[in-house]
Amino acid sequence: MGSGHYFWAILYFASLCSASLANNAKINFREKEKKVLDQILGAGKYDARIRPSGINGTANKPTNVEVNMFLRSISKIDDYKMEYSVQLTFREQWTDERLKFDDIQGRLKYLTLTEANRVWMPDLFFSNEKEGHFHNIIMPNVYIRIFPNGSVLYSIRISLTLACPMNLKLYPLDRQICSLRMASYGWTTNDLVFLWKEGDPVQVVKNLHLPRFTLEKFLTDYCNSKTNTGEYSCLKVDLLFKREFSYYLIQIYIPCCMLVIVSWVSFWLDQGAVPARVSLGVTTLLTMATQTSGINASLPPVSYTKAIDVWTGVCLTFVFGALLEFALVNYASRSGSNKANMHKENMKKKRRDLEQASLDAASDLLDTDSNATFAMKPLVRHPGDPLALEKRLQCEVHMQAPKRPNCCKTWLSKFPTRQCSRSKRIDVISRITFPLVFALFNLVYWSTYLFREEEDE
Repeated sequence: MGSGHYFWAILYFASLCSASLANNAKINFREKEKKVLDQILGAGKYDARIRPSGINGTANKPTNVEVNMFLRSISKIDDYKMEYSVQLTFREQWTDERLKFDDIQGRLKYLTLTEANRVWMPDLFFSNEKEGHFHNIIMPNVYIRIFPNGSVLYSIRISLTLACPMNLKLYPLDRQICSLRMASYGWTTNDLVFLWKEGDPVQVVKNLHLPRFTLEKFLTDYCNSKTNTGEYSCLKVDLLFKREFSYYLIQIYIPCCMLVIVSWVSFWLDQGAVPARVSLGVTTLLTMATQTSGINASLPPVSYTKAIDVWTGVCLTFVFGALLEFALVNYASRSGSNKANMHKENMKKKRRDLEQASLDAASDLLDTDSNATFAMKPLVRHPGDPLALEKRLQCEVHMQAPKRPNCCKTWLSKFPTRQCSRSKRIDVISRITFPLVFALFNLVYWSTYLFREEEDE
């Protein structure tokens, strides 16, 4: 009899379990979600205009909103407009106890909405935003998740163009800090507080590629602001960008060096090649000026001197100095030619005077008494005759044999010495001085700005 009762009890329990499983299998969870949404968001049950209570449902405490984001891409960093464009997935999470619901023994993990106006939303805005838009392809990239404990997760994909004030004193050897600021527009800190999510509040996509920049690191911080209407909660993330120098080395620094070196070629050209030296100097000067204008066109007009301004200014000065050097050489050459012509005229005049004196002396010797017969007297040498000795010395002066040319002196005469023209000396001095001064400038320039860059780090 006892065994029979046990049998019927087991059979009854099995029937109840099978009935329960059959009922669960027939449950439509989509229909259940609809009922839950109607229950918590139905007319007269939820008012999206009223903010949620504070911690643990305390009415006089502010609502805490945790913020995190996923940085998808940075499309550009504009030096002229001082702005940058970024695309990110922005998320906010807070607790609204009015949205609690039954999770059906853990089977309903969360509810999903696509209409943000159905629930209360924080009045967050990006304080340094210039432009921005949502993404609606194919559907609006936004969702709201409501969890059984009343926690609300809001996620949206947005593209922003944000202001980024830059200090370009070290350009292009600089680092820039661009901020992304988020603040409450109407709720003060007594009602709403933004907090960074614990753990990893900012995530960056792997292999982030930036044109001419590298994202070194990012820092999160708080930036609450006080106005005459109250104190407002604010969050910020600072993105530290390092400018890639290789682009500017190839596009600016090396071409400028080449132009300066090409301008020195005129020092090795003959001082008489006026068209070649003038065209070379003017061409390099105009090219350098054009490149300087192109560099400044891509940068904003600022009141301070940039590192690139020092470089282009000194290079332009060297090119202009090479052109002025030729003007000085040309002036010295013409001045030396005039002096040489005057010296030649004086030598010719002295030679004519000596020849005239010789002719006068010869005529005095022939002018004697008419009865005397000494037809060969000028050819007779008398040892004690002072007049004959004087004539012989004059003849030796005018009739000296030419000396043999010295090969060493002829070769050395090609190089400028104290006896050579000043124009040649100016060219040779410039061949040495210009490269030495430019090398010294490079040493001072790179040591100064690279050292200042390390200090900024």
